[in-house]
Amino acid sequence: MTYEGEKKYVSKDFQENIDYLSERLGVKKSFDVIRLDLEYAGRKMALFMVDGFVKDDILHYLMKYLSRLEPEQLEENTLDKLLKTYIPYVEIDKTNDLNSIVHTVLAGPTALVVDGIDEVILIDARTYPVRGPEEPDMERVVRGSRDGYVETIVFNTALTRRRIRDRSLRMEYMQVGRRSKTDVVICYLEDIADLDHVEDLKKSLKAIDTDGLPMGEKTIEEFIAGRHLNPYPMVRYTERPDTAAAHLYEGHVIIFVDGSPSAIITPTTFWHHLQHVEEYRNKPVVGAYLRIVRFIGVWASLFLLPLWYLFAINPELLPPGTDFIGVNDKRQIPLLIQFLLVEIGIDVLRMAAIHTPSSLATALGLVAALMIGQVAVEVGLLTYEVVLYLSIAAIGTFATPSYELGLANRMFRIILLLFTAWLGVIGFVAGITCWLIMLARMKSFNVPYLYPLIPFNYRGMRDVLLRAPMPLKNRRPPFLHPKDPDR
Repeated sequence: MTYEGEKKYVSKDFQENIDYLSERLGVKKSFDVIRLDLEYAGRKMALFMVDGFVKDDILHYLMKYLSRLEPEQLEENTLDKLLKTYIPYVEIDKTNDLNSIVHTVLAGPTALVVDGIDEVILIDARTYPVRGPEEPDMERVVRGSRDGYVETIVFNTALTRRRIRDRSLRMEYMQVGRRSKTDVVICYLEDIADLDHVEDLKKSLKAIDTDGLPMGEKTIEEFIAGRHLNPYPMVRYTERPDTAAAHLYEGHVIIFVDGSPSAIITPTTFWHHLQHVEEYRNKPVVGAYLRIVRFIGVWASLFLLPLWYLFAINPELLPPGTDFIGVNDKRQIPLLIQFLLVEIGIDVLRMAAIHTPSSLATALGLVAALMIGQVAVEVGLLTYEVVLYLSIAAIGTFATPSYELGLANRMFRIILLLFTAWLGVIGFVAGITCWLIMLARMKSFNVPYLYPLIPFNYRGMRDVLLRAPMPLKNRRPPFLHPKDPDR
């Protein structure tokens, strides 16, 4: 028996080769795996392909060309003549490993087996069902490009290369997964990126030992980033080619996974997840204002709810003249239970919105507003203050550019709320302190997660807080260790 990782060399016996390929590909078991028996120039040939992955017009043209050959034209140097003369196609290759041929055919290319040749010709005339490059829902802008990554890796690399016409742009290909053989591409600028980081990524990807990548880029992240119990994201996802190009010019390394419209940006810090392309599609002053507003929303989503709860249960902490911050209408249900009920209700609504057809989304929003808002208050389940402050926190969560960071912040908000309910002021301060220590100790591919705050870097922190004009951004981030620090 031949194992997946072993080589099975092409035999001189034509029938043995096609029998082996037919058995491993399941020709008679799968309706979409096709073996086409042919005879051209007095030689037996066989084409192996997957229906739906092949450009029929190209194969018809090549078959028509081969049908005109005479036997004497293939008498000597048959393989070279076919590759260089008689198969006029750009993406063509050869191999002598039958197991490699099996994986290649399942990925889309067509295999041509020719009697009397101990190698098989591979014709990459594949096509995939694919949607158009539309603007990503999660990263919309008022002005800017409207194209986005799709599920086909070749399209994604082409969208990226269209924006980076640099001779040092590298797209290194590999396959991950013992059974799935998923196509993965590491993208970086060789003259800028830290090549040690590139090599570390390659080693991590090669070390992945699993049968497949059912969740695509998310499975890759969990293998190469680790920290499974930590909710904070170690990498950043983007579906915008212009965002990916901007990070490549800074010195980041990007990973594309076939079947996924999201590119993985490495390494990243906490602050990368708070940036949005909209800030760079406006004037610097407007972009700086939008960033400040976004920061306010994110901090409100984290700290406003536990802080208000602390004042509500300890009204003596309120400064004079701020009595309105507390609870004006006492209810029988404890505030903490009210908060937890609404937090769970918001998550349930979010899940329902994902599974609700767009035509019913408006109706779902009306039902949610009536149920959780007005009716819940009128029946005495919630207070007006709980609905108000939780709504502000929820808006701040949705204003977070990174979906993964928004969910992580929501989990921390609930934990901080529980700490505050348990220990009061001490729990509130201790919860924030533990959170900061946790983030300060984290590293994304050996880069401090809170950089440039910890360790502090004035220039980097200035760029985090304010959207600097592009002419002034003449230095690449030092934490990336770029080979060319000047822009």
